[in-house]
Amino acid sequence: MSDLGRASASLRIVPREPDSLTLTGLRVLAHHGVFDFERRDGQPFVIDLTVWLDTSSAAEADDLGQTLHYGELAVEVADAATKDPVDLIETLAERVAQVVLAHDVAQTVRVTVHKPEAPITVPFTDVSITITRSRA
Repeated sequence: MSDLGRASASLRIVPREPDSLTLTGLRVLAHHGVFDFERRDGQPFVIDLTVWLDTSSAAEADDLGQTLHYGELAVEVADAATKDPVDLIETLAERVAQVVLAHDVAQTVRVTVHKPEAPITVPFTDVSITITRSRA
């Protein structure tokens, strides 16, 4: 048992709420959108996500296998975001949520998909959708 594990056991620390892992600003070039030129030319999408999970066992054992590997998760999300074009960023957000929740350790996920170059005719900085999904 690690020093942290011994300290936690002796203090009887109990999480008050789930832990969270946040990945911010994951950038992909993808071909989603309603218009033909969006599908043809592609555009940048930016994805933020927060995953709620219990990391206490992983921290106690200092074992990556007991938590969510954020490097691998980033690749999985990027792969999911760049395949099979869809019309709506809502659909893309759902796809990303499903990828995250496929990990047993993930309890809840909040996904924000930004479309900073959306075809909007007035000046704007960003458009995004945020969804929160939990395991059934």
